[in-house]
Amino acid sequence: MMKALILTDGKPGHFNQSVAFCKNTGIDYELVDVNYRSKTAKALSYLLDRMGLYTKKLFQVSGLESQTSGFDLIISTGSTSFYPNKVLSKELALPNIAILNPQGYRPDFNAILCPAYDHPPKRNNVIELPLNLCAADQTFFEEKAEEFEQKHPAKGPAAGFIIGGPNAVSEINAAELKEQLEKAFELTIGCERWVTTSRRTPKEIEALIESLPFDYTLINSRDSYNPVPAFIQLCDHLFVTSDSASMVSEAASFGSARVEILMNRQLKTPNKFQELFQGLEKRDAVHIFDGTLGRADQKVDLTPQLQLALKRVS
Repeated sequence: MMKALILTDGKPGHFNQSVAFCKNTGIDYELVDVNYRSKTAKALSYLLDRMGLYTKKLFQVSGLESQTSGFDLIISTGSTSFYPNKVLSKELALPNIAILNPQGYRPDFNAILCPAYDHPPKRNNVIELPLNLCAADQTFFEEKAEEFEQKHPAKGPAAGFIIGGPNAVSEINAAELKEQLEKAFELTIGCERWVTTSRRTPKEIEALIESLPFDYTLINSRDSYNPVPAFIQLCDHLFVTSDSASMVSEAASFGSARVEILMNRQLKTPNKFQELFQGLEKRDAVHIFDGTLGRADQKVDLTPQLQLALKRVS
């Protein structure tokens, strides 16, 4: 079995994508932490990369000293890890993979996996993805569904609602969301309605959620349990607010639900979230909710893209 050295900046949204690559390709892996010694050191890394100069003096690596052999490749996600990836790739003589667009650095990794909405450079080593990599497999969702059913035994078909909050390009408006939810209720008569909020959900949105007759309600600020994997596995319809690319990517990758995107109020347009949804809509993987229910239940399989990346490093 191949084994990967995953460099992580400690951000779950980043290292989970590196882990996802390994899980989806059957590669063993170990994680080590990397961080720059200062903000100046990170800024300098861009310049040194442009000059073709690579030094470990700019960053720290935790836990690698005793395990510098036995790896077949290096994988990393996110800007903090890209320069260390190159340095260690050269030091250990290992091929490397970057996940997400290494903007500002030379795109000379052996393979780069990047969502199309990030507009990566057009190069032979760049493999565009229609959505984000998700660090899970079907067994994980089945186990989480069983766990959820111990808490809330389903009495029939279900419609799940995953409610987020504002992000850099949009805001979530209580009045507009209320109108969307009421219409969704009309369209899902005969289904149980389950809802969960996120850590970014504002108080006024939480109050709105609690005022509506959901059959199951999880308010994230008061309960850390995560029912999202169970929703993805069990629901016939899944409504997801438009603020999380990772959440939409999970819904479009797993389960069998028809996925509806509840659009937040856009503050900047066009933006990468809109590009993601439009691309997935063309694949029948999501439907942008317009007061009607779509039939978007086609799940995206990234196996061909991930296998192509592996060929680049073999």
